[in-house]
Amino acid sequence: MNYTESLSYLYGLGHEVLAAKFGLDSVRLLLGRLGHPQRAFKSVLIAGTNGKGSVAAMLESIISAAGHRTALYTSPHLVRIEERIRVSGDEIPAPEFARLSTLVRLTGEELVNEGRLAAAPTFFEQLTAIAMLHFRDCNPDVAILEVGLGGRLDATNAVEPMVSVVTAIDFDHQNILGDEITQIASEKAAIIKSGCRAVIGRQPHVEASEVLMRRCLEENVLPVFANEPSPSAANDYGRLTIDYESASSVYRRVMLGLRGRHQADNAAAAIEAGELLAEGGLDIPREAIIRGLRQAHWPGRLELIDDKPPMLLDGAHNLGGARSLRAFLEEFCRGPITLVFAAMGDKDIDGMAAELFPIARTLVLTRVRDRRSASTAVLGKFALKTSSNVIFSETVRQALSWARSVTPPEGIVCVAGSLYLVGEVKQLMEREDEQPAG
Repeated sequence: MNYTESLSYLYGLGHEVLAAKFGLDSVRLLLGRLGHPQRAFKSVLIAGTNGKGSVAAMLESIISAAGHRTALYTSPHLVRIEERIRVSGDEIPAPEFARLSTLVRLTGEELVNEGRLAAAPTFFEQLTAIAMLHFRDCNPDVAILEVGLGGRLDATNAVEPMVSVVTAIDFDHQNILGDEITQIASEKAAIIKSGCRAVIGRQPHVEASEVLMRRCLEENVLPVFANEPSPSAANDYGRLTIDYESASSVYRRVMLGLRGRHQADNAAAAIEAGELLAEGGLDIPREAIIRGLRQAHWPGRLELIDDKPPMLLDGAHNLGGARSLRAFLEEFCRGPITLVFAAMGDKDIDGMAAELFPIARTLVLTRVRDRRSASTAVLGKFALKTSSNVIFSETVRQALSWARSVTPPEGIVCVAGSLYLVGEVKQLMEREDEQPAG
């Protein structure tokens, strides 16, 4: 298959979430037939409801600042599927993506024909296998893997990590992970395995902490618990300077590259993970941790774009994310806010709306090109509870145009509610940049 054919095949396997098949049997068989590529490199596995992508980005930046070759596997992508698979910051090349997609597809079909698998591996299982093959071929010093959904049955959990990190656990994907915080925590705690070290990020629910501690005891894993950082300052762009006392060092006035006060807790988890990797033999000096935190970049998460008017892009796809975004907007955005909002229908839209809608002077409701997307009619029911100045748009392009036209120069356009929405907006802006001036 060429690149276009490989994309068509992968997306033809079904929706990444709706058609997901949770379990490790298929991906283990697939990776086994491919020669167990996940065993060829050291790895860090990161799970959590909020913050796991940010911690992955911070840790990748730390390891890179120490001079090591890194690999990074994240989800979802914003614009291109290749964004999910990076080595030393570079996306997997399209021809290589096509070559490995073909290999993985043929291997899956072979297993089906032999009766080893009842159906072809899913989109995420095949994408995970592509990433593992690419990382094996590129020989990174460490690969950082972000769990897709949950942990216990996620395809990434086929690896045997050197370090497992669990960030803040909160309510999300209850239809899959369970309605109780203890159920959700149990799913995510399963990435903590005998033989690895574990970092437990600061938890908003004590019940989640108890589940994580019990898992560590059961697996005979010695955990490191992230301490509470002390934010010492914040600049006008929402970047914090923090003080932090880790398990083995003291950090003073460390500038964070990622915006928002919630990133202080994520930085604490990244520091502890970096220090555990150093204990495990990877040369990561203290200076590299400081530099890596300062240089970390994570698109679509409080990403500020210097435009007219300026734009702030943030996934904020669950209640915890919405609360963090609201806190940031209330602290750092002085002018009127135009909120462009879309969300998946299976999310806590009522909770997100209660947090975000009241702080917007103008609310632009839209929907993304995804079967899970809530309709503007559904969003409108929540808007009527909190807002009077509401614009409805059936396309993201039109929503962005409306938002820009009604926002004064001193205001800001905030795009939030779904990473799929952020991705569509970034795609539209990339096309605008490609158009010739005049």
